[in-house]
Amino acid sequence: MIPRYSRPDMVAIWSPESKFRIWYEIEAHACDAMADLGVIPRENAEAVWKAKDVEFDVARIDEIEAVTKHDVIAFLTHLSEHVGSEEARFVHQGMTSSDVLDTCFNVQLTRAADLLIADLEGLLAALKRRAIEHKDTVRIGRSHGIHAEPTTMGLTFARFYAEMDRNLSRMRDARAEIATGAISGAVGTFANVDPRVEEHVCDQLGLVPEPISTQVIPRDRHAAFFATLGVIASSIENVAIEIRHMQRTEVLEGAEFFSMGQKGSSAMPHKKNPVLTENLTGLARMVRAAVIPAMENVALWHERDISHSSVERMIGPDATITLDFALARLTGVIDKMLIFPENMIENMNKFPGLVMSQRVLLALTQAGVSREDAYAMVQRNALKVWEHRTDFKEELLADADVTAALSPEEIEEKFDLGYHTKHVDTIFARVFGE
Repeated sequence: MIPRYSRPDMVAIWSPESKFRIWYEIEAHACDAMADLGVIPRENAEAVWKAKDVEFDVARIDEIEAVTKHDVIAFLTHLSEHVGSEEARFVHQGMTSSDVLDTCFNVQLTRAADLLIADLEGLLAALKRRAIEHKDTVRIGRSHGIHAEPTTMGLTFARFYAEMDRNLSRMRDARAEIATGAISGAVGTFANVDPRVEEHVCDQLGLVPEPISTQVIPRDRHAAFFATLGVIASSIENVAIEIRHMQRTEVLEGAEFFSMGQKGSSAMPHKKNPVLTENLTGLARMVRAAVIPAMENVALWHERDISHSSVERMIGPDATITLDFALARLTGVIDKMLIFPENMIENMNKFPGLVMSQRVLLALTQAGVSREDAYAMVQRNALKVWEHRTDFKEELLADADVTAALSPEEIEEKFDLGYHTKHVDTIFARVFGE
């Protein structure tokens, strides 16, 4: 992942140095367990820990791999250079490369999940704050991009909060599902390594033993993990699209914060573009791009092949690093977002009173008018407002069919804005609790 869309804590999880450190811990903990079982001498297990403070030389490992054409063997060779070939001769006893690779990958994914969970918690806090701040800030709701009925900006933020709260639950579930390890040897039968070794290694690394592995950990777990990342990315885009719409010049109900010295266009000095949320839309596409390859990794040949390996070397870092950056960026956008309540009211009244059409329709049916006739009566007056920008209430008051069913006072009452916000507190209690 390019530095432009990266944050250091997440990047560090995927660095070669971190990977080799995890590989080392897997091997060292496995040696401890084998020594406890009497499979290898205790002194050999203790000798491996002499490398616990070693900074593994990535360039040297790459140099060895250029000859061996095998990354795990290259690492083990380099480890023996620090520990001593005689002392290291029991390292990797009965294990296969996937024991190291898969367990390490899942350690990295669980650590990445921890950061993403923290990111989501931060985003939720920002959304809740803005929802409460604008609980009663009335704006027009839209369907198909067209004015529908009044809602509030607080409900918009609350809706996104509820969605991200579901994503937090999904991310926690995905972390739990991916937090497994396997030290089961060739084809997963434990023929050459005791299952208690796996239990010890997993316990030390904060994982649980994979109930049944082949020579690899089952990839349905990874498919579910990356699918979760894809859903979260889609939710980010959902929020971003709403903000981008609100920032359109002819709408301008909300906008990204425009910092001192910021420039919107190289050609037009007046521009204030929604560049952050446009960027988030693009980043969401990149995270979702990892989902299909993760799904396709589920189907491997027999007990293993490595068709998944090249995929995961890319999508593991790229998807988690990108999503981490996107969540942090969206949190910043929400925190600093500018809200323009006056424009919300002005937009709602662009076609005066028109958004109260359903209330009038329902009132006519309750007054004894058939739904078909009531709809026709309301629509013909609404179309006059669309075409001539007249006042909907005045058109209704001038319509003899309408006034035959409803008194002027009854018509007037149907234009009470508070009618549409009377259950906001109920919705907030459902989303945020009492």
